[in-house]
Amino acid sequence: MADFEDRHWTSADGLRLHFRNYDGDTGRPPVICLPGLTRNARDFEGLAALLAGKWRVLCPEMRGRGDSDYAKDPMTYNPLQYLQDVELLLAQEGIDRFVSIGTSLGGLLTMLLAVSNPARIAAAVLNDIGPELSAAGLERIRGYVGQGRNFETWMHAARALQESNGDIYPDWEITDWLRYAKRLMALGTGGRIAFDYDMKIAEPFETPAGAAPQVDMWPMFDALATRPLLVLRGETSDILAADVAAKMATRSGVDLVTLPRIGHAPTLDEPESIAAIERLLQRAA
Repeated sequence: MADFEDRHWTSADGLRLHFRNYDGDTGRPPVICLPGLTRNARDFEGLAALLAGKWRVLCPEMRGRGDSDYAKDPMTYNPLQYLQDVELLLAQEGIDRFVSIGTSLGGLLTMLLAVSNPARIAAAVLNDIGPELSAAGLERIRGYVGQGRNFETWMHAARALQESNGDIYPDWEITDWLRYAKRLMALGTGGRIAFDYDMKIAEPFETPAGAAPQVDMWPMFDALATRPLLVLRGETSDILAADVAAKMATRSGVDLVTLPRIGHAPTLDEPESIAAIERLLQRAA
């Protein structure tokens, strides 16, 4: 794996937030990798290692995830707060143009970043996310976020993930599940292995605001319309429906790639994902 430096920035409410920084060509726009709801910087370690050197890569961890501070107020676990946090990171690092690679929640943040200033997006990847979200997938996510399970060994953790997510990645071997466990989890207090996020990120889902009708996000997606854009979709995704992805692909400049026999979400380690991202980056340089 490529070397990286652990760095930090501070949120408006005083949280110390963490990101991995991989050095690269400063003549190119940096690549910013934004993770999904319960995920962290390790999600992108394979992709970052491939890009590092040629591209500067930043992998921020949202508040309450990984090595970032947990929020004192769990209601700040929401996309607009994450957007404000990312804006402060961009300001600290002096970044005014970048490539955004967003998985799930990270893709929503990518669209929000485009709404506020589309010209700064050199190119973007929306990984298994779009302007319409399938209700079945949202309900599945509500069912597992914040459950707080922990495990005695990494093999126990891997087997549990295989049992709960085997339909999402049906072709994985046990080595894949072990790697996945080490991305999602960390060794915690008492020597137990636990998911690497604040269980309170589930609380906004339980409030009336969290259950509010969806905002029309097509204008957010259309803010990316003038930028090189890659949409990745897992063939069996329960978040990004096939018809929504097809509609997204009718927009000019959109490259839609569907990953066979994968659900929500592609890991970005797949050869098809890597090839598609490399094609996109050629349009962003």
